[in-house]
Amino acid sequence: MKFTMSVAMSPLDQLAELAKTAEECGFHSIALPDSLFYSEQVSAEYPYTPDGSRMWDAETPWVDPLVAAASMGAVTSQIRFYTSVMKLGPRNPVLLARQLASVCTLTGDRFGLGVGLGWAPEEFEWCGAPYAKRGARVDEMIEIIRRILDGGMTEYHGRFFDFDRLQISPAPGARMPIYIGGHTEPALKRAARVGDGWASAMMKLSELRETMDRLGELRAAYDRADEPFEIQAVCIDRFGLDGFREQAEAGITDAITVPWMFDGHGFDAPIEAKKDSIRKFAAEVIEQL
Repeated sequence: MKFTMSVAMSPLDQLAELAKTAEECGFHSIALPDSLFYSEQVSAEYPYTPDGSRMWDAETPWVDPLVAAASMGAVTSQIRFYTSVMKLGPRNPVLLARQLASVCTLTGDRFGLGVGLGWAPEEFEWCGAPYAKRGARVDEMIEIIRRILDGGMTEYHGRFFDFDRLQISPAPGARMPIYIGGHTEPALKRAARVGDGWASAMMKLSELRETMDRLGELRAAYDRADEPFEIQAVCIDRFGLDGFREQAEAGITDAITVPWMFDGHGFDAPIEAKKDSIRKFAAEVIEQL
């Protein structure tokens, strides 16, 4: 099992030091969150908290995850980066493919794209994208991004997007993995059908087991059972060496963690406290597993 460190909601001036320390301590990847903006009023409930409220406010720091990956990639040499997860629905796939090709190139192909639909109607509407039929639109977007990043001339004539032959250079030197987030049945089907892995939000291990079983059924139905497939999990009820060992035995391939939270430090904790927690987690868990 690999270990990924999430830097969600951390002060932006800490990102470079967090990336360097995580790399030194054996983390495989850094997970980068995505939020386009904070709308004062929102017309849908946040799907990953019990009461539907957002876990952040208007002053919480966010940075574009692709800019963050390029920035942290410049001060590291091995650790990977992926979005967990980028809200794909409000974006334009051709413009996004241009950005993805750039960040893959600048990081030496150390980047993976974790995607979800997006849950807030305001993020769609205020960015010029329709909220309706967002699932079908995202399916086309994933196909477009794949085609463009494969390199060479490509064209697309679909239900929602239409363009003639174009090419973006340089294309990534290696295939960029795409991980699919979401807990609904359509999201799991999308992950099983076109994803290189599935990314969870906060879930108990029992819920993760059930979801992994369903993903196994779906991947078999799509004749993809023998292909490599990542399970990126935020497990909320198994911690410590024994807990992470249990996660690995359950089939989780990539544990997403926030090491300083195990020591009672918040998102805005001082950088030295966070670095100490990263080193402690590496010594007590990563090196032991």
